[in-house]
Amino acid sequence: MSSEINKTVLVGLSGGVDSSLALILLKEEGYHVIGVSMSIYNRDIPNLLPSGNACYGAEEKTELKEVSEFCRQRGIEHYIFDCSEEYKKIVLSYFKEEYLSGRTPNPCIRCNASMKFGLLPEAAKKQGLHYDFFATGHYARAEKDEETGRFFLKKGLDAKKDQSYFLYRLTQEQLQKTLFPLGRMTKEQTRQMAAERGLPASDKEDSQDFYAGHYTDLLQAAPKKGVIRHINGQVLGMHNGFWNFTIGQRKGLGIAYKEPLFVVDLDAAHNVVVVGGAVDLEKKEAIVTNACWSAFKKIPAEPFEAFAKHRSTQKEQKVLVVPSKEDENGFKVIFEEPQRSLTPGQSLVLYREDVVLGGGILVS
Repeated sequence: MSSEINKTVLVGLSGGVDSSLALILLKEEGYHVIGVSMSIYNRDIPNLLPSGNACYGAEEKTELKEVSEFCRQRGIEHYIFDCSEEYKKIVLSYFKEEYLSGRTPNPCIRCNASMKFGLLPEAAKKQGLHYDFFATGHYARAEKDEETGRFFLKKGLDAKKDQSYFLYRLTQEQLQKTLFPLGRMTKEQTRQMAAERGLPASDKEDSQDFYAGHYTDLLQAAPKKGVIRHINGQVLGMHNGFWNFTIGQRKGLGIAYKEPLFVVDLDAAHNVVVVGGAVDLEKKEAIVTNACWSAFKKIPAEPFEAFAKHRSTQKEQKVLVVPSKEDENGFKVIFEEPQRSLTPGQSLVLYREDVVLGGGILVS
């Protein structure tokens, strides 16, 4: 680490314990640190709930003031960049378009790659801030592979807190300039170290999602009557818009049936919610597109084995990855065991041991 001393690190600050401690640890190691934050809240959408333990919400101004005061008391420069219009275009519009097309997006993944690790450091550069590295409080690791010269994204050592799933779309250019000070720590260690240093966020609740309210608040879609249809063709009830449902949903369907029912498909074109039994949720194959690869320059031409996650919290599943001949950015995965609730619009991320190979967006 000694060769890096006196280099400048731009640290993305949200006001939470993770980013706050990351900043302080880097400062203690001898780096010159600069705190940067994004202002993303857009008042064009009325009646949003306070941000609470989420990233996006109406309390942002107060939270950013607290971050600035935190830095001021420690003699650290802090800059806030207004990224609200870009966030609206890149994240909120994408979120809305995907949901209203019958898919379930993951806005945090898009925000990380395009906003936090993209637009934010670029905004700092345009402001004239010079830095050598960009850092965040994510629980992940970025390490150079000496054989290939590529930078690998790796899991955080705390399996319960690992956030590599949400970072799989980071590019080589982003990874080689990124530091993850908490990548080898547990959440318990983070809170303890933050408390020992008197950080005000040491006992602050973690962000759980990007918005504290119901996602339909952000869609601003007028109710539209449609049918709830069993996979066998039987109409079981009515609904006020397919976008109010997600694949795998069981509660809140508003219908009675002889066995538990789950949402198994959303027909956006006809505003139909399709339901079925638990077995109807299970699939052994999935099609993925819009892929990106951090471990490869390009996807291998031949099928290969890996482990996959199609939800951030699930246990990795063994798969065979079959590259598509028709879609150069697509592939098929064949699961060793049937999977429930493979949801179009969500990300499927591939791993080999602790290394993220890459991933893409589920089509089916």
